[in-house]
Amino acid sequence: MFGLDKKDASLLLIVAVLVAFAPFFLNPFPEGSAMAQFNAGYPDLMQRFVIFGIFAIGFNILFGLTGYLSFGHAAFLGVGSYAAVWMFKLLSMNVIPAIILAVIVAGIFALIIGYVSLRRSGIYFSILTLAFAQMSFALAYSVLTPITGGETGLQLALNDPRILSAATTGGNIPVPALFGFEMRSSTQWAVGDWLFTFNVGYYFAAIIMLCSFYLSIRIFRSPFGMMLRAIKSNQQRLNYTGLNSRPYTLAAFVISGMYAGLAGGLMASMDPLAGAERMFWTASGEVVLMTILGGVGTLIGPVLGAGLIKYMENIISKINSDILHTWFAFLPDGLEDVVVTLIYPFIGKGWHLTLGIVFMLVVIFLPGGLVEGGQRVSRLFGRKKKAHDPKNATTEPAE
Repeated sequence: MFGLDKKDASLLLIVAVLVAFAPFFLNPFPEGSAMAQFNAGYPDLMQRFVIFGIFAIGFNILFGLTGYLSFGHAAFLGVGSYAAVWMFKLLSMNVIPAIILAVIVAGIFALIIGYVSLRRSGIYFSILTLAFAQMSFALAYSVLTPITGGETGLQLALNDPRILSAATTGGNIPVPALFGFEMRSSTQWAVGDWLFTFNVGYYFAAIIMLCSFYLSIRIFRSPFGMMLRAIKSNQQRLNYTGLNSRPYTLAAFVISGMYAGLAGGLMASMDPLAGAERMFWTASGEVVLMTILGGVGTLIGPVLGAGLIKYMENIISKINSDILHTWFAFLPDGLEDVVVTLIYPFIGKGWHLTLGIVFMLVVIFLPGGLVEGGQRVSRLFGRKKKAHDPKNATTEPAE
C-alpha cells in the first residue's frame, strides 16, 4: 500500500485510525465526572498533539538517522510561524499559501545555518545550533521588532493589506480558513454524558501529519536513509571510502528544518500569532525530550513522545490541591491532608518534576523509549501465548 511493505503500511494505518478517532479516544470519561480532568479531547490540545508530532518527526530525521543532535531547532519553528503570519497579513487568510511559505522560508534558513554548523560534529555542532537559535531569538525579540513585533509578537490587524482578499475595515479580524472552512470551527456531539468535539483545524493538521509521517517512512526506507544510518554508525570510516557525507547531512538538516517550519506554519494557522518565545532554547530542548522519550530512530516514537509531553503540560499541570482534596475526600481528614501534601509537588506547577522523573526512568530502563516499552510488552505476551500453545508442547519420553 502506497509503496510500503506490510509492516510499515500497518503502522501507517494504525496512526491514521488513532488520529481519525482521537476525539473519542481522548475523551474516555463522562463530562462532570471526577475523572473528566484527564480528558484531552478538546481542539487546542489535539492540534498541539499533531503539530508537535510533526515537529518531532522532522527532528528525528536528523537526530535519529544521522546522530547529529541539534539544540536550535526551535529557530525553524519560529521562522515558520512568522512567515505564515506575514502571509496572512499581506496575501490572504487561506492557510495553504501560508504553510507553503513557512516551509520554504524555514528550509532556506536551515540551509544557511546547516551549511555553517555542519562544519563541526558532536557537541560542537550542538553548541553551534544553540548559538544560532539564541541569536535568532534575540533578533526576533528586540532587533527586528518592525518585522517580528518584538516581545508582543506578530499579530493580525484590521488594516492589513491582504491583496488577494479585501482588507477588513471594520468588525472582527478574519481568521485562517481553507476554502471557506475556518480553522477554529468545531462541531460537538453529545452521547449520553460524553461530549465529543470535532474541529476543522485539528483534522486539517492531522491530515498533514499523516502525510509527513508517510514521507518520513519513505525517507527511512530509502537509500538516502540508509546513507544517513551509515553516517550515524561511523562517519569517519565512511569518509575513508572517499564518499563525501556532508551533502547528505546537510540535506537531512534542511528536511528536518522544513518539517519544523511546517509545524510553525500550522501553529500560526490555528492561532495567527507568532512570538519570539517559540524560538527560545527551551522549545528546542522540548523536541529533544519528545524524541528521546518516544524512541530515537523509530518511526512512531517521536509522535508518542510529543503526545506524552503535551498531555502532561496541559492536563497534569492543571490539577490543583482542590482537585486532589476532591479525589481523596473519602480518607480521614488527617490522612487526606498528608496524601495531598505528598502528591501536590508533582502536579500543577510541579509537573516538570514528574516529567523529569519519567524521563530519568525511561533513559535508565527503556533506552529505546516508549516504543521499546511496547516491544517488551508485546514480546512478553507473545512468549506467554507460545508457552500455552499445545502445538509447541514437547513430549517427554516415559521412564
